[in-house]
Amino acid sequence: MSTPDEAPQPQQPGSQPPQPGNVPPAGYQPPQGYQPPQGYQPPSQPGQYQQPGPTQPGPPQAGPGQPAPGQPGFHFEMPTDGPRNFNDVMPQGGFSGMFKTQGLPTELKVSYFIWVISGLLGLLFGLIGFFAVIAAFAFAPAIAALALVLLLLALAVAAAQVVLAMKMKEGKEWARLALTIVAAVSLLLAIFGAANGSGSGMGLGGNWFGFLVSAVAVVLMWLPNSQLWFKAVKGHA
Repeated sequence: MSTPDEAPQPQQPGSQPPQPGNVPPAGYQPPQGYQPPQGYQPPSQPGQYQQPGPTQPGPPQAGPGQPAPGQPGFHFEMPTDGPRNFNDVMPQGGFSGMFKTQGLPTELKVSYFIWVISGLLGLLFGLIGFFAVIAAFAFAPAIAALALVLLLLALAVAAAQVVLAMKMKEGKEWARLALTIVAAVSLLLAIFGAANGSGSGMGLGGNWFGFLVSAVAVVLMWLPNSQLWFKAVKGHA
């Protein structure tokens, strides 16, 4: 039997916490006035959520204006695969595979055929307009001369967009950028052609319809799915 002198004394304020290895029972509360040592962390309860600390970083978050990780988005970079000689500009294998589009995403297939078909039609109507411009020299030489210059420029643009479309189909980013510039040239041709009344004989490259078609093709080339395809081709080059 214990004597009153052997009874446990209550802990005084400022006393030491339980020694390591002695797990306090559930619901244990430290005595009033007790201050834990600096850096002491109480044991977490089962099922209790802990915020990620400096040693437990949370998942990366996308910044303002940036796509979430793993999500495609628009990101422009200057092409680094520019042509170094004339052979790099010409399509591989010649023009025999002009209408083959295996491996292209749907967006690029539509864009490619828009560029090729509008370019071929531009060449066809440009050649027809060439004879009309020649005949116009007998009535209005000054206007006919200006129309001839615009017509030759439109023919050059139509031929260039066919070649560039075939290089774009090969995954060349410089060709995609060049086709975007071609669309801007089509806009200028439409403006000058409308101002001089000569846009009707210049083919698709020299009127408003040609510019709208080119604009649709440009948008399709820069969609996220198209950009992912260009990156994949560049990674396997």
